[in-house]
Amino acid sequence: MDRPSIEEDDAAWHQAEGVPRLEDHFIQKYLEGRDRLVEEEKKQRSDRIFRDKLSPTALEACSIVDQIRFEEQQTLWTKDYENTLVADRDIFPGMMFSLAKERMEKSKLWQIVRRMPKGALLHCHFEAMVEVDWVLDQALETEGVHVYAEKGLSDPATRLRQPFYFTFTKLASKENEPLWSETYKPNTPIPLKTVAESFPDGGSQGFRAFVKARTTITPEESVKHHDGINDVWRKFSSIFPILGSLIFYEPIFRKFVRKMLTNLNEDGVKWVDVRSAFVAPFRREDSEEVDEGYDRFFQAFGEEVDSFKATEAGKDFWGARLIWTTLRSFDKRKIVESMKQCISCKQAYPDLLGGYDLVGQEDLGRPLQDIVPELFWFKKRCMEEGVDIPFFFHAGECLGDGDTTDENLFDAVLLGTRRIGHGFSLFKHPLLIDMIKQKKILIESCPVSNEILRLTGSIMSHPLPALLARGVSVSLCNDDPSILGQGSSGMTHDFWQALQGWENLGLAGLGSLAENSVRWANYEDCTNKEWLQDIKDGMCGKGVRAQCLKQWAADWEKYCHWIVTEFGADENFDAE
Repeated sequence: MDRPSIEEDDAAWHQAEGVPRLEDHFIQKYLEGRDRLVEEEKKQRSDRIFRDKLSPTALEACSIVDQIRFEEQQTLWTKDYENTLVADRDIFPGMMFSLAKERMEKSKLWQIVRRMPKGALLHCHFEAMVEVDWVLDQALETEGVHVYAEKGLSDPATRLRQPFYFTFTKLASKENEPLWSETYKPNTPIPLKTVAESFPDGGSQGFRAFVKARTTITPEESVKHHDGINDVWRKFSSIFPILGSLIFYEPIFRKFVRKMLTNLNEDGVKWVDVRSAFVAPFRREDSEEVDEGYDRFFQAFGEEVDSFKATEAGKDFWGARLIWTTLRSFDKRKIVESMKQCISCKQAYPDLLGGYDLVGQEDLGRPLQDIVPELFWFKKRCMEEGVDIPFFFHAGECLGDGDTTDENLFDAVLLGTRRIGHGFSLFKHPLLIDMIKQKKILIESCPVSNEILRLTGSIMSHPLPALLARGVSVSLCNDDPSILGQGSSGMTHDFWQALQGWENLGLAGLGSLAENSVRWANYEDCTNKEWLQDIKDGMCGKGVRAQCLKQWAADWEKYCHWIVTEFGADENFDAE
């Protein structure tokens, strides 16, 4: 006698116990109602309109990417896949960035995301946009680059904390004592090659490793969340003066701009709004004199952008503008002096300078509320001088709830910011969320940065999905890639993290975030009324924004067609 099948045995058990089955009519009614509720909530998402307008090709591409993502979750992101990278830890999708990076870059999904047209990069800091190794190579090849410190760096422990800087000088040092000597004369410039070759722990290669350790948040540092935010910010803040001193010499600066634009363009980024803190002295080529007004900085930046766009590789690149940033830790007099300098540069280079912001750790810096008088003075002075410099404020890059740092979000909105940098704590403020949606303010979100700087443990606990679910417009950004470990100035790491980390996003959600970046990019000067109208018009308008949106839409369709062609019929994929 044949034994009953598992299905028959299961049905008999349900009937004997009186337990309903999934197939039962009233259970099906419940599930239908449940699905309607889930779908009703998704109608509030910020990417809903974008999803509704997807072409058949794009829909198929999204489905293919969903399948690849699922397959890699079951294979690549388990300990059973090849040799685990961290044998003493579990492997799972959405794990900490620094632990996942190497494995991430071997995935099929990585190759797909890298190819994606990412639109515009709206939140990044100039000094941290190119790999340190590459910059050191340029410095070692440039005559006259020296290194100096306020005191000798003979003690290995002191080397990890004591500031040191790069500079240019034609004068050969008469001092024979290297930087690493106990008898080094403070603030004496020593030729870079001499400093590198005399490094006590490994010579030139050891020096390179030392500089990289001093100018990046190491993987070990990034996972030490128990040490708190202030600890990692002390290291983070110490990096920019070193990088600025290295980059702000004209021959290196020009190469740096070209490399930044090349990296971005190769990663599918066509426009960049780049922030720079004008603190490090800028030196013209073959000159020891400091360019106090940063005229040469802007002139060289503009020339290099135009030069790149004139090349075959850069012919489709849209361009770049600068957002002037002042350190929020400055006293009020110094803030006002920086504002005056910003206005002067705007008058001289109106097409290059597009906005104003304050930067630095919000928790320890001056809150926006404290400098409201100065910000109103700035706006009044701009009107008197006949220039328009909109605000693009950092705000809510913190863990607090109701403290003065968290409340920077309120001031940013009330002061008329067009975008908000990070907005990490925004999800705690339902009224502000409604105001931001009504005022068409975009959030520049930087997931990898937020994790490395210890605001969130991993992409899985990032609050951005809460904002997307509430209908807030967001773009993805990379913030400080050379410092934070992305290793390049592109955005693929942040895009990949979001795609792998959040089930509700998918390729369509990524596409919506990229389109947002194109819509909210700061292409040209316009009044607040014109800005809002441009944002609303989108592809219906006739200006630069509309042209860029149309171009991105065409690139998106080509990209989706590539996915369907490459992966639709044949699941085998060569990562090379």
